[in-house]
Amino acid sequence: MISTTDTVGEQGSCADVACRAAALREALSTLEVMRTGQELADLAVARIADYVTVDLAEAVAEGGDSLARLGAANGRVPAFRRAGVASVHDGAPESLWSRGETVSVPAPSPFAEVLVSGASHLEPVLSTARDAWLDEDQERLEKVRRYGMHSLMIVPIHARGAVLGVAVFVRMGDSVPFETDDLRLAEELVARAALSLDNARRYVRERTAALALQRNLLSGRLVGGAAVEVASRYVPADTEHGVGGDWFDVIPLSGARVALVVGDVVGHGINAAATMGRLRAAVHTLANLDLCPDELLSHLDDTISRLGVEDSDIPERAAAESGATCLYAVYDPATRRCTMARAGHPPPVIISPQGGVSVPDLPAGLPLGVGPASFESVEMDLPEGCVIAFYTDGLVETRDQDIDAGIRRLGTVLARPDRPLDELCTAAFDTLPCRALDDDATLLLARPRSLPPSQFATWDLPSDPVVVAHARALATAQLTGWGLEGLVATTELIVSELVTNAVRHGAGPLTLRLIRHQVLVIEVTDTSDSVPRLRHARPTDEGGRGLFLVAQLASRRGTRNSSAGKTVWAEQEINPPPS
Repeated sequence: MISTTDTVGEQGSCADVACRAAALREALSTLEVMRTGQELADLAVARIADYVTVDLAEAVAEGGDSLARLGAANGRVPAFRRAGVASVHDGAPESLWSRGETVSVPAPSPFAEVLVSGASHLEPVLSTARDAWLDEDQERLEKVRRYGMHSLMIVPIHARGAVLGVAVFVRMGDSVPFETDDLRLAEELVARAALSLDNARRYVRERTAALALQRNLLSGRLVGGAAVEVASRYVPADTEHGVGGDWFDVIPLSGARVALVVGDVVGHGINAAATMGRLRAAVHTLANLDLCPDELLSHLDDTISRLGVEDSDIPERAAAESGATCLYAVYDPATRRCTMARAGHPPPVIISPQGGVSVPDLPAGLPLGVGPASFESVEMDLPEGCVIAFYTDGLVETRDQDIDAGIRRLGTVLARPDRPLDELCTAAFDTLPCRALDDDATLLLARPRSLPPSQFATWDLPSDPVVVAHARALATAQLTGWGLEGLVATTELIVSELVTNAVRHGAGPLTLRLIRHQVLVIEVTDTSDSVPRLRHARPTDEGGRGLFLVAQLASRRGTRNSSAGKTVWAEQEINPPPS
């Protein structure tokens, strides 16, 4: 029970009210709506009342806007949820509802009047007479009589013009009745709590929006095709900073190859998620150009720097942190070669088929958008049966563990390459040293596949016009062996045009390669770095129609460069849709 000497009514000092309220507000600093409601109840029972409840509009409890005042003004008392309940009695037996349950607000009653007027209600002597408002609420009346509730205060919780809920203060037994000074202290405490609740509500709403934005911007279903088996996990940070800008991708490329990408935008919240979405779109665009990893990162660095300049004119974005890290890798299942480069991002972890753990010596590079930078690609063989892990620093770096120790821990967890990738993803997060992440954590696991020799054929050819007919014959024989006679006619035309173009405009010996997986791929490689361009020939031109013809016959076409030259490629559907 609250003694007479402990009550504000006896002390009677306005300065004391202010001092005590200031001390109370220090404890109301959380950004969790329901937790703040319970803290308010706990603090008030310790200092003001014997029994306290805090009820919030259900929309507020879920991080949304309150419609409490609008609902009450229209004669409709909105649904509330019990966010806090505390009592001098263990278990708060006086309460009709447990914490988290939906609360029924009686109407007419002082509760409804407080919602309509927005003013507090002080009832020093709570009447249980037959004609009192409690007479219409028999269940509540029974609780009042059983526990000797004799004095009541109802204080609206409102912030920025919206009613968030109500706080109810009750004294019981031998406690002195409430007085005006008690109401002032209760209002001061509720006002402080209302600011915390409103901040928490706005934080929950922003975090929910950012998380939804990020998840919508991330790839919904990763497909590794013939190149890799993949699995992934993304877990947002459970801290006051909210969702961040982590992303990952698996992008199909020409020649049955695949790009594996993981990145992390500096900062948290909606701006970071939006920047992540723009960078992810840029990576897709650049990947479609078949750029080498180091060249792609250079273009991406230019992109994020340009975005930073554009955002500098927008106040809410100008104050945000800028920069990002990224690791971009390209894997070719025909050669089992993987080429990768990174921009300030943690290196991948490779698990050998025997369970050995290694971290490739990959030049770190500077993060994207922090200044002039250069990037370097590294090429390596990936043995059959291995697993390669791409991740963000939130998975391996915590306040109590540096990144090197985290990478070793991750390698130890993943050193079971025979296990399903989904199980490995789960195990990696289950072994985190702390339950609440300091930063968003992302993990992308890939198990490289290889194309069997029966699915591709390669021929080295001299750079001579007479080789065109021979190249057509080689392609026709290979398609016949694969049972793809229906594609012979179009493939002969594509091979003729690509080989002729390489002989006329390229340099050095040629390589013709056919790949059969989900599609049929025709590739012609030469040692020149000049990129052929599609153009529309005029009726009087004798040439210039080769690539235009290829574009009409193929479902996709393009060119990619390498250190040894360039490859011009075209794809055809093996089972084309019916026309």
